[in-house]
Amino acid sequence: MRVTMVGHSTVLIEVAGRRILTDPYFGSWGNLAYARLAPPGRTRAELKGVDLVLVSHNHWDHTDHRFFRSLAGDIPVVVPQASAWLTRLKGAHNVVGLGKWQQRQFGPIRVTALPASHMVITRGFVVEAEGRTIYFAGDTYYRGFMKEIGRRFTIDVALLPVTTFRIPMTMGERGAVRAVRALSPKAVIPVHLGLTPRSPLLRTSESPEGFRKRIQDAGLKAEVRVLREGESWEC
Repeated sequence: MRVTMVGHSTVLIEVAGRRILTDPYFGSWGNLAYARLAPPGRTRAELKGVDLVLVSHNHWDHTDHRFFRSLAGDIPVVVPQASAWLTRLKGAHNVVGLGKWQQRQFGPIRVTALPASHMVITRGFVVEAEGRTIYFAGDTYYRGFMKEIGRRFTIDVALLPVTTFRIPMTMGERGAVRAVRALSPKAVIPVHLGLTPRSPLLRTSESPEGFRKRIQDAGLKAEVRVLREGESWEC
């Protein structure tokens, strides 16, 4: 299995001869409140031929209208069932809505939609193929359902958000450590790191390196892999 950080929460997962993309967002500027820290490590054109797209929710930094419109009509875009209509409005063609704990097979890839806690309707996803399991949490706070996820799945790699700014919309360092304790993954890749508040007052000193130290101090065995834009990891 090969994991490539495209940027922010956009991650390319290659397994079983398939390419799976999470939360596509290719904007290079951000918006009025948040600046993008680095350009995406891949372009829309390079990734429009993926085999499967997973969308945790429909916030602006997790959905890309131009990318959706570029996809062939036979490429599934898996989304929360209750917000599938909104993803269609944003240009996605072959939208597959899943509710909590629902599963769907896409060739050799099995996808399970999982609970998540955010400001809007959202899901996490577990991807299983070739005996490997990867958990993409999307945007979520730590909640008790993560213990159930940890009971149901043996997770090789967890893609967990680690927020580094005030007014957090996902887990920060402490919440992510609690998630690792509940999930017991072999490895963790921090995501949701591609934006920073334009106002210095909203920035914090939290970082993926600080998260790694907290994992070590807590005595947890999970390996923390920090991938920058464009970097890949064979796992």
